[in-house]
Amino acid sequence: MANIEENVSEGIDWGEKTVVGEKHKGTERNPDWTGTLLKNAHIGLPSPAPDVVKCSLISGECLYFHYGCDGQDDRGWGCGYRTLQTMASWLCQSWAPPPPKGKCRPPPSLPEIQHALVAMGDKLALFAGSREWIGTFEAALVLDYYYDVPCKVVHVRGGMVELQRAAVELHQHFQSQGSPVMMGGDRDNSSKGILGVCTRPGGQESYLLVMDPHYYGPPLERASVQGLGWVSWKKLRLASTTRPWCLPMEL
Repeated sequence: MANIEENVSEGIDWGEKTVVGEKHKGTERNPDWTGTLLKNAHIGLPSPAPDVVKCSLISGECLYFHYGCDGQDDRGWGCGYRTLQTMASWLCQSWAPPPPKGKCRPPPSLPEIQHALVAMGDKLALFAGSREWIGTFEAALVLDYYYDVPCKVVHVRGGMVELQRAAVELHQHFQSQGSPVMMGGDRDNSSKGILGVCTRPGGQESYLLVMDPHYYGPPLERASVQGLGWVSWKKLRLASTTRPWCLPMEL
């Protein structure tokens, strides 16, 4: 899979300034850069198999957050943050019914995510400003902190029966909640987003619609994101072995 490694961080105005609030320290950003992010990167992607009998996708809209998309070079440690931001973008744009006043805020920046985890006591003060990665547990804490949205963390293990149950749970989640799911790292230590699931007859084979935040480079068109494999279908038995999932739940 090709990876565009052009360094575009130089000369980019991050649009950030440090602020201190009553609840947390973070950044107040120029929101204009989010307008360059691709919305609904999965639209138009062909079915993973000709004989799919059930397919469940996110409802509403989300943005494709990836390495360096805001000018901060977070390669090697920021994938969990970026997947969390994609989940938060869905809450901002697709929450139904409309969110309570003050709860529909832009996706938190990387510094805001770190400061929130420190403020909650989950991390030590040295975590703020570090390059330490986060997983599904931290993502659940941050979504609850900023949006009052509880999350369910599920540990998915290998084995045909367990994977079939996991596929059923994903179908139920997308049909009832409609929100993106975060898949934690496994042997590759890489977090990714799940935007849908498709299943073939008999439930013997399922596919995950995976949004991979590890792309680094200038904004891409939808055709390029799909063509380069940054949003693609992956067989569940290959994409998810002993991984935790974070599923945002209904209010």
